[in-house]
Amino acid sequence: MLRDKFFEHPKLVISISVLLMLFGVVMPFLMVIGLVESTFFLNFLSYACSVLGFVLGLTSLAASRLKREHQDRDDLYP
Repeated sequence: MLRDKFFEHPKLVISISVLLMLFGVVMPFLMVIGLVESTFFLNFLSYACSVLGFVLGLTSLAASRLKREHQDRDDLYP
């Protein structure tokens, strides 16, 4: 399943989520200081990237924790 392959590498997903959250912070800052024109699309895009990055980061952290616990359990009980 795609979800299993996606969360097989949680560090990659965490780095993608950090980039999304940075985009969600930098774009509104650029709009406020006037370098980028504020439009509805850019406002919505920056909000969506920020929320998506947060959700991806949270789920990948949970997935990495579950993966680590599963590996520890397999090491204890082969």
